[in-house]
Amino acid sequence: MLNIPNVISNELNIKIDQINQVITLFGEGATIPFIVRYRKEKTGGLNEDDLRNIEERLTYLNLLEDRKKTVLNSIDEQGKLTDELRKKIEDSLKLQEVEDLYLPYKPKRKTRGTVAKAKGLEPLALFILDNPKFKGSLDEEAAKYIDEEKEVVSIDDAIQGAMDIIAEMISEDADVRQVVREFLLEQAQIVSQKSNVKVGETAPNKKDVYEVYHDFKIELSKIKPHQTLAINRGEREKFLKVILSYDKPGVLQNIFETYFDYEESVFIDLLNEVVDDSFTRLVYPSIEREVRNHLTDIADLHAIEIFASNLRQLLLQPPIDKIIMGIDPGFVSGSKIAIIDKTGKYIDGATIYPHPPQKRTGDAKTRIVDFVNKYGVELIAIGNGTASRETELLVAEIINENNLNCHYLIINEAGASVYSASAIAKHEFPDLEASQRGNISIARRVLDPLAELVKIDPKSIGVGLYQHDVDQKMLVKKLDDVIVSCVNYVGVDLNTASSSLLTHVSGLNSRIANNIISHRESIGRFTNRHQLMDVKGVGAKLFEQAAGFLKISNGEILFDNTFIHPESYEAAQKLLNLCSVQLDEIKQKGKLVGMFVDKEGKLKVAETIGVGEPTLEDILEDLEKPGRDPREEMPKPILRSDVLKMEDLQEGMKLKGTVRNIVDFGAFVDIGVKQDGLIHISQMANKFIKHPLEIVSVGDVIDVTVMNIDIDKGRIALSMK
Repeated sequence: MLNIPNVISNELNIKIDQINQVITLFGEGATIPFIVRYRKEKTGGLNEDDLRNIEERLTYLNLLEDRKKTVLNSIDEQGKLTDELRKKIEDSLKLQEVEDLYLPYKPKRKTRGTVAKAKGLEPLALFILDNPKFKGSLDEEAAKYIDEEKEVVSIDDAIQGAMDIIAEMISEDADVRQVVREFLLEQAQIVSQKSNVKVGETAPNKKDVYEVYHDFKIELSKIKPHQTLAINRGEREKFLKVILSYDKPGVLQNIFETYFDYEESVFIDLLNEVVDDSFTRLVYPSIEREVRNHLTDIADLHAIEIFASNLRQLLLQPPIDKIIMGIDPGFVSGSKIAIIDKTGKYIDGATIYPHPPQKRTGDAKTRIVDFVNKYGVELIAIGNGTASRETELLVAEIINENNLNCHYLIINEAGASVYSASAIAKHEFPDLEASQRGNISIARRVLDPLAELVKIDPKSIGVGLYQHDVDQKMLVKKLDDVIVSCVNYVGVDLNTASSSLLTHVSGLNSRIANNIISHRESIGRFTNRHQLMDVKGVGAKLFEQAAGFLKISNGEILFDNTFIHPESYEAAQKLLNLCSVQLDEIKQKGKLVGMFVDKEGKLKVAETIGVGEPTLEDILEDLEKPGRDPREEMPKPILRSDVLKMEDLQEGMKLKGTVRNIVDFGAFVDIGVKQDGLIHISQMANKFIKHPLEIVSVGDVIDVTVMNIDIDKGRIALSMK
């Protein structure tokens, strides 16, 4: 069988010793965030992507080995396992290869080939294959197999049965299947056309948005992921008919050359007919599905990666330490207001009706001004849904008419309604109606995006494309990995973190997270990390995995408010002693420690305090800025006090905007008007780029130029050039 560590090492171009260390750490129950931050010496400094790639390949190859054992046992029980076949299966690196090799030995339902074998026609089939230079008459040979009891009543019956057997043999040949697969992937085109089915019969409530694919053709090797997903959706909704176009004579010739070890045969016409039948009836239908699935897998993976990248940037938006008013805009049901303090605590709220049909604008303005003055509101967060821009106009008027020392911003409210009806929201605000919880979520998304957004199903956050079409299991795993990565990258406050946040900390789960909160509520705040061991369910291993990511501000030990792991406290204290710096002087003298280490040399100091150089570097970073929030380095959102209308825009106008979403063909940017503008990928740089993510990320504040405005269609074209 495979030497899995060697295979992974060769595939990922990572040293075998590093791979073995990572596999050992995984086996000990270590999490990826823990290994990345606290086991750099063991892994040689592998990053998070490296570890996730190793984890993915390790899982796949273990499944592959299990499948190989099952297949080998099945073939062996049939008495058909040769040394050559065993080696081929054992050396396979793909599940598809194993399944292709297993196909001839797989238990089958009744087929034309199996029926012909039951009639005793297999020897005739082998005769045709093994005698390309036969001088006699095939009819005479076939006549030997006529048997009315077996329902072989004529020579034609016998020959047709033999042909069915050969067709099945060809279709089950692993090399043939691989040749056809490669031929289609490299040379075929995917063709989509408008379906002849009437729209009303298939999707009465859906509009046909697939006009661009009504007469569309592209080589499989050149199709873009978003095109694959769009075609798939159009086909699923029955707006499109999709086929593969390919050179059939070419693929039949490839099959013949692959399966037969001779070019000429006295049975050539018969064999050509068999090859055609085998391909058309048996090979093509399954390989076409495989090819289409392959394209979909590539598109899914790409879309999920984009979604994950956008989500990561959104989750890592810097928190804004202000008293915030959240507004969930609406028309008929009114606009819901919530005020939260700097800790996220709900203070007050109301419903106003400034827009049609009630249009109680004066009362709405008075209520907002009163709230701003009463609670010292510094920022108003407006959801970007229904009545968003009308509410923005209202808020801008209020700020300017009353000279308020207050700003506003538009916030993506996607998923707020999902949160409002969730068990988490009901637990947090049992006395409020669901409609009053969404505005609190909108406000909290500005206060601390990460802490709030982890409460929501990431698919509902609205920074993806085709997120409901892609492989849901893969999507959930990827997005969960992103959340875990972000939570542990930022760290959480052990005394204030919600259960949702704690659940994603390295080593923790929802049960332990709830136990921590129960402990906090009954005993009081944690004053040092080691008190975590008093929480029900927390043992030494779990403490090791989680402690470094759980911070305690204003605790007994300053180290507890850093990413320095408790296992390194002794080394960190030795380092301070070497520098003659007291623990309570760190905030003022942290940089002196770094200067001392530079002077003495990292290797020497690391050996003196008993750690590796990577751990020493991490300790230095934490001592220089204890309590640092890494999100502080991210761009701050644009806070506005006035509003633009589309009618105010002019071509050539230069504006600042915030990147809201990134797709394959460009980025959508909020420039402060009702409609987000689009920067097409061709307008992002003066050089060729493969993807917008090379240039921008969600949350980036960028300078743009207005290129074109279409007020009727609500479209704004922007450029970064």
